[in-house]
Amino acid sequence: MTEYSSDLLRLLAERGYIHQITDAAALDALAVKEIVPGYIGFDATAPSLHVGSLVQIMMLRRLQQAGHKPIVLMGGGTSKIGDPSFKDEARRLLGEDAIAHNIAGIKRVFERFLHFGDGPTDAIMVDNADWLDKLEYIPFLREVGQHFSVNRMLSFDSVKLRLDREQSLSFLEFNYMILQGYDFRELSLKRGCRLQMGGSDQWGNIVNGIDLTRRMDGVEVFGLTTPLITTADGGKMGKTVSGAIWLNADQLSPYDYWQFWRNTHDGDVGRFMRLFTDLPLDEIAELEKAEGAAINDAKKRLADEATALLHGREAAEAAAETAHRTFVEGSAGADLPTLAVLEDGIAIVDALVGLGLVASKGEARRLIKGGGARVDGEKVIDDAMIVSVGDSPVKISAGKKAHGVLTGVS
Repeated sequence: MTEYSSDLLRLLAERGYIHQITDAAALDALAVKEIVPGYIGFDATAPSLHVGSLVQIMMLRRLQQAGHKPIVLMGGGTSKIGDPSFKDEARRLLGEDAIAHNIAGIKRVFERFLHFGDGPTDAIMVDNADWLDKLEYIPFLREVGQHFSVNRMLSFDSVKLRLDREQSLSFLEFNYMILQGYDFRELSLKRGCRLQMGGSDQWGNIVNGIDLTRRMDGVEVFGLTTPLITTADGGKMGKTVSGAIWLNADQLSPYDYWQFWRNTHDGDVGRFMRLFTDLPLDEIAELEKAEGAAINDAKKRLADEATALLHGREAAEAAAETAHRTFVEGSAGADLPTLAVLEDGIAIVDALVGLGLVASKGEARRLIKGGGARVDGEKVIDDAMIVSVGDSPVKISAGKKAHGVLTGVS
């Protein structure tokens, strides 16, 4: 591992965040000398971010922990276009009302991870619609467009992917990288921003912004990307059978969020602790030595700490208690999804879908056929089964780790 002088790069390196840096030595020296404002952009394509964005949120948290200033850039302007980077097809265009609604939902998450205020290292949140919406097309082309080479833009992997697959890349999407580069220049001018961070798929966009800022203003700024976060079995972080792992509680319950981390692959426990919790590195080193049954305790610790960061310690403890009651004591925890059922009962297929344990009736039938559905611990063998609910709740299970509760209508 490279030896760094600054607390910032040491912290990021020790916890596994660094993939590429445009000029590591110069950024390291700058972070020793002064407070470095750094930003990451988040487009508002949904009312909540999902766990795939969490490594970027944690990067901003690490920036602040190391004594520097996080800038959260909301893409109120760029969300009207959509980032084409490594996407197979164009995103649906959103209207201003939908974007405003999504930004309001996303903002709540950042308050859990960052301290906002007016101090030199306090986080700030800005919206690129504030400047992008005011651009005049011809002056923008004359002032900014001249600094972008179409030949170079076509060489970026994110663009080549779409072209190689003979999939349409609209002129609208092609402009996205110009606007993102302009964002960096704007934040450099108005906020003194010196660093843009992002996932490895953003490298080309980040380099564009660095070049534009240097060409137009003669200011040296930097870029840093994280590696693609995959699981030990080669899967993409946050991609699950049941769907996206949303960060907002109204999109995904704290219990389901806790369960996501509890289900971490054995080989990922230490790495995910470094990336997604504030546990000290020496403690993590001890926890990742666990083997056999002890690895489950380490996974629970990961789930506790990750959930506490997002939803608070009380919610994490409640989720852990629900899991204990469900898996150890065999009872139905209070935080499990519930569905009220009329006296004549409910078809098992409808129960599985209604509780959110599967996405469709077809998936429910496949689960039953594979022997993965249970009612109060008993395997379901008939997908036409009707489940009746008396005075006591009935626990419905999809596999070993997804559970819900049927209750009678009161």
